[in-house]
Amino acid sequence: MTVARVPRGRPTGIVTGVDLGFRGELVEFYHRYRHGYPGIVIDVLADLFGLNDRDVAVDLGCGTGQLTLALAGRVRAVLGVDPEPDMLRRARQAADEAGTGNVSWMLGADTDMPAVVRLLGGGSVALVSIAQALHWMRHEELFGACIPLVRAGGGVAVVTNGTPLWLQDTDWSRALRGFLERWRGVKLTYACGTDEQSQREYQRALAAAGFEVVSAAVDYVADLDLDQVVGGVLSAMEADQLPAADQRAAFADQLGQALGGDGRFREQVHVAIVAGTLCSVSRF
Repeated sequence: MTVARVPRGRPTGIVTGVDLGFRGELVEFYHRYRHGYPGIVIDVLADLFGLNDRDVAVDLGCGTGQLTLALAGRVRAVLGVDPEPDMLRRARQAADEAGTGNVSWMLGADTDMPAVVRLLGGGSVALVSIAQALHWMRHEELFGACIPLVRAGGGVAVVTNGTPLWLQDTDWSRALRGFLERWRGVKLTYACGTDEQSQREYQRALAAAGFEVVSAAVDYVADLDLDQVVGGVLSAMEADQLPAADQRAAFADQLGQALGGDGRFREQVHVAIVAGTLCSVSRF
């Protein structure tokens, strides 16, 4: 892990306000194939924000609850917030399956943060986490809206869980990108907030909102088979982009032929954490 103070950067003009399209059967692909969060990532968050069993956390853009449920073991309660009802239904199912009883779920988006403040009360939250979701949000407005909510020493953590499978610096990833670009007929360049420019923008915006900013990183290796690569690709599509059910076996075969090799792929996963903490009681 590396931890370093971060200077203010320059804005990148990230586009927000896009229809997410996470619904229907896509949700199960998302839940099954998206990477979870190693315990060391939760350790880093707990250390950065001094989390304890009296604290409350809010996981914004929680999806199917990968980070939400991992945080639940470190705090008194977690509120998972997401704008997609199908994602929340799967998250609730995952919590039930895990026997996790200290998580609540709320249908909402980044623009609903003032309502969360009214619901929970000012200075009541130790951590607002946004995991692999901030590229969908208006982050500058969101960071300012979080300040009344968090306690002294608490704050906001932006967590990105690896570069998209098709944008990595390996032969198999480049082959995957080529296949997908031919299949979709478009260039694939958007890194979903995992790129250095976006990370610098998040750091700048947190500092501008009044947070003290630090960064941390956790690196691990994921060994994937072809099913996991195919599932990871499908999990990143919008629901109306998925190949028809009777065409998915052919899609997987074509993708496997494009990648070649023995059907085993090693992924170097870089988890980047941009953390903003409040060192004193909110001025609001």
